[in-house]
Amino acid sequence: MSEPAAQAPVIRLHPDDNILIALRPLAAGTQIGDIEARRDIPRAHKLAAAPIATGAPVIRYGQVIGQATAEIAPGDHVHSHNLGMAPHGTAPASSQAPLPAPGAPAFFDGYLRADGRVGTRNYLGVLTSVNCSGSVARFIAQRAEQSGLLDEFPGIDGIVPIVHGTGCGMAASGEGYETLMRVIRGYAAHPNFGGVLLVGLGCEVMQLAALTTERMRADANLKTLIIQDSGGTAATVAQGVAALREMAPAVDALRRTRQPASMLVLGMQCGGSDGYSGITANPALGIASDLLVAQGGISILSETPEIYGAEHLLTSRATSPEIAAKLMERIAWWEDYTARNGGEMDNNPSPGNKRGGLTTILEKSLGAVAKGGSAPLSGVYLYGEKITAPGFVFMDSPGYDPASVTGQIASGANLIVFTTGRGSVSGYKPVPGLKLATNSEMYARLEGDMDLDCGDVIAQGLPLEAKGREIFELMLNAASGARTKSERLGFGDAEFVPWQIGAVM
Repeated sequence: MSEPAAQAPVIRLHPDDNILIALRPLAAGTQIGDIEARRDIPRAHKLAAAPIATGAPVIRYGQVIGQATAEIAPGDHVHSHNLGMAPHGTAPASSQAPLPAPGAPAFFDGYLRADGRVGTRNYLGVLTSVNCSGSVARFIAQRAEQSGLLDEFPGIDGIVPIVHGTGCGMAASGEGYETLMRVIRGYAAHPNFGGVLLVGLGCEVMQLAALTTERMRADANLKTLIIQDSGGTAATVAQGVAALREMAPAVDALRRTRQPASMLVLGMQCGGSDGYSGITANPALGIASDLLVAQGGISILSETPEIYGAEHLLTSRATSPEIAAKLMERIAWWEDYTARNGGEMDNNPSPGNKRGGLTTILEKSLGAVAKGGSAPLSGVYLYGEKITAPGFVFMDSPGYDPASVTGQIASGANLIVFTTGRGSVSGYKPVPGLKLATNSEMYARLEGDMDLDCGDVIAQGLPLEAKGREIFELMLNAASGARTKSERLGFGDAEFVPWQIGAVM
């Protein structure tokens, strides 16, 4: 195209693409060079740039996103009515780009913990081993706040009850049990908690005694209560408030200090994606991710079903054959897991994704992987598994956003950045979450929920490099204490969703 993207009606993302992306709604008959739109094309949707025969590949980003299920003429709308899945594994191999130069060292103000990790917030947590102790945990947090604890100790950001829907009615061993144990332990040890009270009922499968067989915190700020041993609800609430008060002076005394950006652990998510996700916010976040990795930090990509069909873009960047094989093992696990539960790996995109212009999981995955930038893949981790080395890594998780973020936080993420095209309203205590809008129209509608508009990459022709650096600076500010939109709105009490694997009995 000769016109800049900010003015053109369409964009071709790669010279090899046989489709174009509409940058504004195109009425039937609109002339685009020597191509005429054969019907109305919604913004962010695809139209054919050349004839595509039935069964032929449809190419976006220079990669296969599916195959034509009917003859497609130039100017035709290319979507679910004429585009289907291609056989998995037909996408060509990728090449690895170098990381950006780290430039000057970057810093943020965070809470240095006894284990050497750094928190971006300073909360007291009330965690639960089982759903049956969830209400009591909430009562403890509410009563502690009502007692004026936060007024007495203003250095504490808040009291966060972490409740969930499982912990019993499950096997006492195996994948589901081990997954939940990793999550609860990961939250109990999280650097954004200055102190933690762990509350159980007493008769559940996920016993507090089993959770605490290994030391979860390097400090002394971990206490436990069992409702059945403490005299019931009222007595447990009173003891819980007393336990929080006992920990409060030490937590309140902590202060932010200057910390290198290498202490940031970034969890990257996308939800409610649209046709702009892989053009604006996701690749811009990929640049920010590369900048963090260049500084020595950790950047986590997840949502295994939403890299399906694009995993070659990650395995080709793996720092060892073993890491590449570990990722493919997780893909194989998911193929088996979905099959035995009556699902399919290509059951995406969602209805909202399709309205936003995405057609196949291959197309969605290629856009989602763009969040990972160009850094080498230095590790692959299980859901909620503690991440032990710096670099760009992958953590296995569902594509369901709350469950995926829960795993990332359990693995150590102290900052979440979430891209969305359709709009998402969520937050993830105890970790601040930034939401990036992929398009300016949605940002204008949901400005109270969005932290940054990435639509200016298209609307104003802003270079992705500049947007990526803007995101990186926004990350440092949020990590230093600047409250995100979701924090100001009070989100985070309903988004702790551990991944449940296995039978509920």
